Amino acid sequence: MAWIFLLPSLIFLIMFTLYPVISTLISSFYKSDLSTIEPLFVGFENYRSMMEDEVFRKAFINNIWFAIGTVPTSVLIGLLLAILVNRTFIGKSLSRVFFFYPVVIPMVAASFIWLFFYTPDYGMVNSILKLFGFGELNFLGNSDTALLSIIIMVVWKEAGFFMIFYLAALQNIPKDLLEAARIDGASKWRQFRSIVFPLLMPTTLFSAIIATTNAFKTVDQLVVMTQGGPNNASNLLLYYIYENTFRFMDYGKAATVTVIVLIIMVLIAAIQFFATDKKIHYS
Repeated sequence: MAWIFLLPSLIFLIMFTLYPVISTLISSFYKSDLSTIEPLFVGFENYRSMMEDEVFRKAFINNIWFAIGTVPTSVLIGLLLAILVNRTFIGKSLSRVFFFYPVVIPMVAASFIWLFFYTPDYGMVNSILKLFGFGELNFLGNSDTALLSIIIMVVWKEAGFFMIFYLAALQNIPKDLLEAARIDGASKWRQFRSIVFPLLMPTTLFSAIIATTNAFKTVDQLVVMTQGGPNNASNLLLYYIYENTFRFMDYGKAATVTVIVLIIMVLIAAIQFFATDKKIHYS
């Protein structure tokens, strides 16, 4: 009876998760591009050539920096926003909507908004810089600022998402713990450091995992804003897969990079779960 109830979920799991993963893994051992009529088995040749590809190495390093820039920043800002809107003040509900609003905007639409912000001639950011006497900057056309510009945009987009989780966690903290701490003379900072933040650690772990996986799934904004440029300065792994699949039609190479990305995400999730999960739950 249990297997009968599980069967619908298992069917979808096999169709949309297990089968694509296995199929992609098998495809990574074949050469399948415009120069081959039929897929040709090449073993680990795709992996070897991928490691020698300078564009792949550049995209991999960029993705690491992208994750370092987006994950802690978006999670921390989400926590701060949750603490802010968890208080009682006039316009609290409106503030929550305002901070959460970027989350509901489609990524492509948000990318076009920020593309306007970063436009060199009449963009909002350059207009503000001119008011304060600074020179004009081509944020997306400069190798030194392109990736940072994407990071800022993604943090703006994701912080409100994590705010919702932290807000729910803050409202579930027992009030009697904080009241007892106040009676004992604990300051607000001591209450946060010794009571609130430790009880928020499960939420922090969850948010960190989601933010990390999102960092390796970024592609929409790159297609709209930079297309990985200039000179691959903002190229990330998923966009690298997109290019090899739809632009260069090299399906074997795209499958190989997909396997690498999958392994990276599984390892990150495993480390975060098994190395820290037992240390952050309280009973």
